Amino acid sequence: MIRQDKPTKDGLVQLTFTMPADIPGPISVVGDFNQWDPYAHPMTRTPQGAHSAVIALPQGTSICFRYLAEGGVWLDEPDADGHDEHGSIVHVAALDAQNGKPARSGGTAKNSAAATTA
Repeated sequence: MIRQDKPTKDGLVQLTFTMPADIPGPISVVGDFNQWDPYAHPMTRTPQGAHSAVIALPQGTSICFRYLAEGGVWLDEPDADGHDEHGSIVHVAALDAQNGKPARSGGTAKNSAAATTA
């Protein structure tokens, strides 16, 4: 599951990635936003046992990603906006930070390596 928050004043949108508790071992979120680095965004366990990671991305971008589980097992996100041969695709909404409505920028979606963790 992926939840997108409203953009901050600096234009970043926090995405919360969540995987079920029944998946054993560690899981990481990897993708073109972090050069497919399995150590960049490890998921932590919530009090309910689910795996979770929060990643801040610029609004209006699209990313390709997958989850990397223990033993080198790749998992796709069933709730993603789309899928291709590389994995799951999510489009980060471009919204006005003050009212949560679509932003009026004429920009196009592009991949970004400027991701940070929260």
